[in-house]
Amino acid sequence: MMRWILWILSGLLLGGIVHFITILYLPNTATQNAYARISAIAPVNSVVALPAPNPEKSVLPLMDPAFAAAVCRYDLREGGIKLTAPVSPAYTSVTFYTNKDVAYYAINDRAAGRRSIELDLMTPAQKAQLPEDEDVAAADRLIVESPSETGLIVLRALASEPGMMPAAIAALSAARCESLPPS
Repeated sequence: MMRWILWILSGLLLGGIVHFITILYLPNTATQNAYARISAIAPVNSVVALPAPNPEKSVLPLMDPAFAAAVCRYDLREGGIKLTAPVSPAYTSVTFYTNKDVAYYAINDRAAGRRSIELDLMTPAQKAQLPEDEDVAAADRLIVESPSETGLIVLRALASEPGMMPAAIAALSAARCESLPPS
C-alpha cells in the first residue's frame, strides 16, 4: 500500500514539474504576440491609432471599448526616443512592454502631474553614455530604461461617456514618439 502512495505522489510531483515548465515556456513559443500583430500595422518610432475593438476582431486582446488606444512600436538600436502624449480630459495612461509582451513601466496623467506626459526611453547602456552634466538637466525629465531594444508603448485615453470619445482620440492623435537627437 505504501508503495502505491509513493508512486502516486511521485507521479503528481513529476506532472506538476512538467506542467510548471510548460506554462513558463509557452509564451516564448507564441508567434502572434502583440508585438508581431502591431508590427504589421505600425512603423517604427511613430504613434499609430488602434481601431476600436469589436466582438469579431480586435488588434490586441482584452481591449476596453471605453478607451481610445494608440501604440508606438519602438526600436532603440539607433538611439533613444522621446515620447510626448497630451492628456485627455478624463484619464490617460502609458504602458511600456518588451517585444515579449512583458510590461515593465507604466505612468498615468495623475502621476505625471502635467498637461502632457513627456519622457525619454533608452537602454541602460544609452543612459550610461549620457554626459555627467546631463544628470543635472535630466533631473527635470523622466528617463525610462528599457530592458529590451524593441518593444511597444501603448497609450490609452478614457472616454468616460460615449460623447467624450472624440476628445480621447484627439488627445492620442497629438502624441509623438520620435528619435532623440544624438548627444
